[in-house]
Amino acid sequence: MKKTLILAAALLAVGAVQAQSDTLKKIKDSGSITLGVRESSGALAYTLGDGKYVGFHTEMAYRIAADLQKQLGLAKLEIKTQPVTSQNRIPLVQNGTVDLECGSTTNNAARQKDVSFAMTTYVEEVRVAVKANSGITNIDQLNGKSVATTTGTTSVQTLRKHERAAGVDFKEVFGKDHADSFLLLESGRADAFVMDGQILAGSIAKSKNPADFKIVGEVLSTEPIAIMLPKDDAAFKTSVDNSLKALMKSGEIGKVWDKWFMQPIPPTGAKVGLPANDNTKAAWANPNDKPAEDYAKK
Repeated sequence: MKKTLILAAALLAVGAVQAQSDTLKKIKDSGSITLGVRESSGALAYTLGDGKYVGFHTEMAYRIAADLQKQLGLAKLEIKTQPVTSQNRIPLVQNGTVDLECGSTTNNAARQKDVSFAMTTYVEEVRVAVKANSGITNIDQLNGKSVATTTGTTSVQTLRKHERAAGVDFKEVFGKDHADSFLLLESGRADAFVMDGQILAGSIAKSKNPADFKIVGEVLSTEPIAIMLPKDDAAFKTSVDNSLKALMKSGEIGKVWDKWFMQPIPPTGAKVGLPANDNTKAAWANPNDKPAEDYAKK
């Protein structure tokens, strides 16, 4: 009986440690948190250079970090940044290099096998950007054209699956990141750039001559974008979600959106000019972490 009680106590102790969250424990013990940041994910997340990263999702992550500092009773929390790309963002979250990835990542069923996602903070609409003088106004006109996208993203697959793309034969060209993909369009090496609408809008706003580009055609897909975090760490996800829910309930998230998408942003003072769409507002009103597949069912 005594051995049984000792074993039971030991199991309870192990359970208590797990309940405390591996990630929260790591953050508390190290006094630091590592954010996976993007260099050119539109106004969601981008760099100003010299190791400074900003944007709507970047600010969300900093606000979450501040709440975690309070929750863990830390006098100071060092925030480290780790630049990630579309190709390495998931592995870096999986191996613990990154605690929170605050870029432009779609929450979908396939990715949920490897990582978890916080509450949806933005619902994206995938679109097509072209040069204003190209004459291209819809998907049908991409036949025989070169279409740019970013390595490791799902945008061109989304385009190929679209009913309007049936019979449309185009060549894919790949940029290593979103800035590189936009450069392919800007330099004429691609006739179109398929990507999240806010990334397209942000890239155009920050270009040398924004009037030279336009976003055309119908919405290719609707995808929930969320901060990515380690899988199977329920306590950490709860802490992150509670922080985001508070921002949504107070309406503060809308103010942060306005700051990055409706007001002049650094470094040039350009305005993206992208109001929050109805799907995004609905996600703020009813916080959830539904994958993209749920949106496709509508």
